[in-house]
Amino acid sequence: MKDIDKAKELLVGDTTCVLVKGDKIIMSTKSGIAPIMEMIENHTDLNGFSVADKIVGKAAAMLFKKVGIVEVYAQVLSVAGKEYLNSQGIDAHSGKTVDYIINRAKTGMCPMEETVKDITDYEKAYLALKEKIRGMKK
Repeated sequence: MKDIDKAKELLVGDTTCVLVKGDKIIMSTKSGIAPIMEMIENHTDLNGFSVADKIVGKAAAMLFKKVGIVEVYAQVLSVAGKEYLNSQGIDAHSGKTVDYIINRAKTGMCPMEETVKDITDYEKAYLALKEKIRGMKK
């Protein structure tokens, strides 16, 4: 079974994000980009992993590129996220593609996707997202 298929199979219930590389499996129930941001902060080696996630926008896509993810499946994938992943040579599949990821209040664009919409460099995106999250916690 391919890593991406195993990740998709494990993306059930409260699980929001599953990363698989061979027999290594990482699962999270945190929402948004929290799982991948936490893994970056903890210096988790994710190079070569495949990921299945409930929702992927451009912010998550750029973070996946930063850590070396090779394939992505999203139940919901934004157009910008798909375009970014494809432009970086990362295979991207989805159950549903949407114009953009909606915020939790369902009143507009997700603040994380909004933060990176005009950014093309994943390192700059990571720094901008860290700053956005810091500002939102205040």
